[in-house]
Amino acid sequence: MIPKIIKTEREYEKALARINDLMDSDPDTPEGDELGLLVTMVEMYEKTGYPIDPPVPVETLKFR
Repeated sequence: MIPKIIKTEREYEKALARINDLMDSDPDTPEGDELGLLVTMVEMYEKTGYPIDPPVPVETLKFR
């Protein structure tokens, strides 16, 4: 798989599957580099596609 900017849900799912395949890769190898790049791309997609609102302070205090 050639890492690229993730634009669709299908590309996102494929990237997650590839990340799963690469999880045991050693750092400083081509597979380890691909893993790092894919993780970065997935994080970027998740920030835009699945934003998380900051917590409401009162609710945070109630939770504690």
